[in-house]
Amino acid sequence: MEIYIYSGGEKLVGRSGVGQAIRHQRECLRRANIETASRWSRDTAAVHINTVLPDSVLAALAARLRGKKVVWYGHSTMEDFRGSFKGSDALAPLFRQWIRFCYGLGDVVLTPTEYSRQLLEGYGLRRPVYSISNGVDTSYFRPNPALRSSFRQRYGLEETEQAVISVGHTIARKGLPEFLELARQMPEAVFLWFGWTDPHLIPREISQAMENAPANVRFPGFVDREQLREAYCGADAFAFMSREETEGIVVLEALACGIPTVVRDIPVYGGWLQDGKNIYKAKHIGEFQRKVRGILDGTLPDLTSGGRAVAESRSLEAVGSRLRDIYCRERILPPLPAPVQQRHARA
Repeated sequence: MEIYIYSGGEKLVGRSGVGQAIRHQRECLRRANIETASRWSRDTAAVHINTVLPDSVLAALAARLRGKKVVWYGHSTMEDFRGSFKGSDALAPLFRQWIRFCYGLGDVVLTPTEYSRQLLEGYGLRRPVYSISNGVDTSYFRPNPALRSSFRQRYGLEETEQAVISVGHTIARKGLPEFLELARQMPEAVFLWFGWTDPHLIPREISQAMENAPANVRFPGFVDREQLREAYCGADAFAFMSREETEGIVVLEALACGIPTVVRDIPVYGGWLQDGKNIYKAKHIGEFQRKVRGILDGTLPDLTSGGRAVAESRSLEAVGSRLRDIYCRERILPPLPAPVQQRHARA
């Protein structure tokens, strides 16, 4: 039996967390010894759907006509749709109804965290909703001090210059305005924002904020996986000021690479990220400034080993194992033989 990972809309979301999640699913399933396919076949047990575009609805209906199970990934919520693109705040209530309809076509709904699971269940979904991390490739994203020099050479930074980075779409919801304000209050450091959004989709106030960014801010734009890893390993701190997330793959990547990390103290991190143990959390600009500065001057404890442990708990192998468990529970795949189940439980 195999899993068909529906790729419609992947080109549109390829540079987003959803695009990364789709790539992770293929690798998670491979590492769990579950075959994947890019089209329907007689051996298809279920189809994975990751977007809420109209073609995804058609794919779900086609699966039902074929008697196949639909596994719909709940990457999006009304809460994280707000504050994103032009008109998103006004459209948010309609978006909630649309995604409720889409997810309702699934036999199973998977979403990255307990927080997002509770949100989706609060929408009145009548399908089983499981929380399962998007995962992180801990064999690729890992500490590598040798990348520090290549990162600094690439962006013309002196060895003594301290660099603070963030990653994401250039939108308000990702905390871009706050990141610029933090840079304004810390002129002694260089701030780099990795990510890009089509300018036609960005509200005017965000475009203006970027145009008027402080002199110590740089926008390298969208970079490939290799350059992103280089940035995680070469910078001095990662400040992720996003106002709403369903998980935050870039947070997992940063923790996996061992960069000291500060995130906004929002509900999605509750229960798996602990302030002062494996990450630092901040509620407002002043607190971000204090904690980022404490990281840069070495007055705050190093939490990177705890952060790496969190990333390892959400490795692609671990996520693949949980996927298999869910498939067996929902009878998408046959149960594992008893000896295999025992080995699986010990893994």
